[in-house]
Amino acid sequence: MISAAILCLATNLYFEARGEPLAGQLAVGYSVMNRVKSPRYPDTVCGVIYDAQFNSWDPVNPIRHRCQYSWFCDGVRDDIDPTDHAMVEATALALKIYFGRVVDVSEGATHYHNTTVNPYWASQLTKVLSVGSHIFYRY
Repeated sequence: MISAAILCLATNLYFEARGEPLAGQLAVGYSVMNRVKSPRYPDTVCGVIYDAQFNSWDPVNPIRHRCQYSWFCDGVRDDIDPTDHAMVEATALALKIYFGRVVDVSEGATHYHNTTVNPYWASQLTKVLSVGSHIFYRY
């Protein structure tokens, strides 16, 4: 049985980094783990990934575009076939990241974004890595 933390991390890897080079997948995964270690964010993997703003009248569905990870509140169903090859790979990688069996190539990153956008917060952080279609930052 896979723990909730591993499943949350694998799901985030699946939606955020499938199709990226291995270094990009590792950096996405470690950016989550680096947030878990930071007092600025929830102290669990699932807490970090599902960190979002909710309306008081709808505490189940996050406010669109008010999530740490866009796939969680983009309005699209997040169904994944657990036998999907990309999900199997994401789960295997999540296990390695969670248990520290691979190097943190993110250099301590807590933030990242796709190269096609320029979020307001990027200029306030230190750029540490660019890999695949993502740019990574830390405080």
